[in-house]
Amino acid sequence: MGSKLSQTLAAAKAENRAALVGYLPAGFPTIEGGIKAARALLEGGCDVVEVGLPHSDPVLDGPTIQHADDIALRGGVRIKDVLRTVAEVVAAHPDAPVLVMTYWNPVDRYGVARFAADLAAAGGAGCILPDLPVEESEQWRKAAGEHGLDTVFVVAPSSKNPRLAEVTAAGSGFVYAAAVMGVTGTRAAVGNLAEDLVARTRATTDLPVCVGLGVSTADQAAQVAGFADGVIVGSAFVQRILDADGDEAAALTAVRGLAAELAEGVRRR
Repeated sequence: MGSKLSQTLAAAKAENRAALVGYLPAGFPTIEGGIKAARALLEGGCDVVEVGLPHSDPVLDGPTIQHADDIALRGGVRIKDVLRTVAEVVAAHPDAPVLVMTYWNPVDRYGVARFAADLAAAGGAGCILPDLPVEESEQWRKAAGEHGLDTVFVVAPSSKNPRLAEVTAAGSGFVYAAAVMGVTGTRAAVGNLAEDLVARTRATTDLPVCVGLGVSTADQAAQVAGFADGVIVGSAFVQRILDADGDEAAALTAVRGLAAELAEGVRRR
């Protein structure tokens, strides 16, 4: 029997559709508001939630998520609040996998074994670590494995085939395929490199391949769902909260609404 994450992705595949993965940073727009927003992702139709650990130098994130991280950090968010967000989302939706997406430095400073133990205790399903090289990941993967956590690595269009094989051999849960070169953010069109990257990645692994970076509409979600196992959306959800301009009820309604639109998209293909 696989992990909760593996089971959820397999269930979506059994329905002949891609999974919908939603991302929001913890502590945005507030700690309490962030918990409600993450729950709203699942209420609207997301299958999996990524809770971002806000970072002061999010080098892989575009301006929308950087802005959200800044709001969260100025609001005083800490790792304990990220873990609490995971725990409260899992408490409300016990069957849904909740991952933490984080740069490596906060985990290293917190303590690798401690972070893995605390994330598992919160009910987390695993971690996405976009800046952790596979060659330096053994300590984390060992700690994660001891607590039943998946480790998701990121591949990019620039990744050569031998490198893809190295990355996919080390990861679990799914492979995060960056659809475009560059930082995160919504785009008018999904990068045309994505389908090739998915095909090359699948040639190295049986893990599901989920595509992120740029998806913001139901039509884009349907396009990506035609060739990927999962569609990852982050900046578009963040923007809906920013557009609500402090109106929590409007923000939650907008997040649920976008999740429902995207959930329809991944089913339309």
